[in-house]
Amino acid sequence: MSQVVITGTGLYTPEHTIDNAALVASFNAWVDAENARHAEAIAAGEREPLAHSSTEFIVKASGIHSRYVLDAEGILDPERMRPRLPERVNDAPSIQCEMGLAAANQALEAAGVAAEQIELVIVACSNLERPYPAVAVELQAALGAGGYAFDMNVACSSATFAIETAANAIRAGSVRRALVVDPEICSAHLNFRDRDSHFIFGDACTAIVLESEEVAAAEERFEILGTRLVTRFSNAIRNNAGFLNRVTDSDPQAIDKLFVQEGRRVFKEVCPLVAALITDHLASLELIGADLSRLWLHQANRHMNDLIARRVLGHDPDPDQAPIILDRYANTSSAGSIIAFHLHRHDLAPGALGVVCSFGAGYSAGSVVVRRQ
Repeated sequence: MSQVVITGTGLYTPEHTIDNAALVASFNAWVDAENARHAEAIAAGEREPLAHSSTEFIVKASGIHSRYVLDAEGILDPERMRPRLPERVNDAPSIQCEMGLAAANQALEAAGVAAEQIELVIVACSNLERPYPAVAVELQAALGAGGYAFDMNVACSSATFAIETAANAIRAGSVRRALVVDPEICSAHLNFRDRDSHFIFGDACTAIVLESEEVAAAEERFEILGTRLVTRFSNAIRNNAGFLNRVTDSDPQAIDKLFVQEGRRVFKEVCPLVAALITDHLASLELIGADLSRLWLHQANRHMNDLIARRVLGHDPDPDQAPIILDRYANTSSAGSIIAFHLHRHDLAPGALGVVCSFGAGYSAGSVVVRRQ
């Protein structure tokens, strides 16, 4: 079987950024307007007043200080509080295709690979902007890539699930080069009027080139030693938006058609699941946490990452061992662990070991153990 190496990564970062102070100001303006609108019911004890958010609350709860988004103006408008992304005609490139092109071209350049040499394109993310035609097939055409393409959705674990799928295709010999792209427009499914989650997400897109070691030419390579995936059904993170909404006569603007989670339950259930996944995966490769130079974890919550890293490594991680990018990117769903890998790998010496791990709704989690060649 062919050995698989990661030879290039790319990152598209939107030009708009929103810091916590701006987000809190918008949220609190909306809260004040809502409380004023329902002042009589609140005074009569028939309705609880909405509470303000604060920058201190956001940082303490998540470790997030700012986020990049495709549109800041619509999000910060207290009367709208969602991005404003104009509809495009069918012949125009889709938003996710444009994001994917930017990230993919970076990754291809880093790998020294021409687009026409790619034989498999997987677009993997939490939300696709349409059911069909597949965004991956559109991106394949825009790049001029060969072979075949398809979309995947395993929520925040989409990138690692796609990496295993692409790696298996290369190992089996059906393709020699693959491209995994993760265009996450998380701001479009976030309820910016929910105090407990209005700060969580940002937008970004990552891309990864995987190749058979036999054809790879890039100087910097990370050999994939193994991949492992796990799923366990849970409703603790859910989004009920879908094509059946129109035939069930449900409200398309209802809260459950956006991101909804039970945060404390997620923390309690996901952290041990992920720590066990990584530890067991390492053991299957005759490795332990102490062998790792780096953990590139899903960037959802600072407290989750610290706990998982502590359980895997056996001690509190230093910033170099488990790099954090969510402070400035926020939660970018499946792109988060890949952003961390993209930005924090070049200093590793040959032979250094690391784990790319993502986890989220499903529950789902994926572990990719790599070694720098």
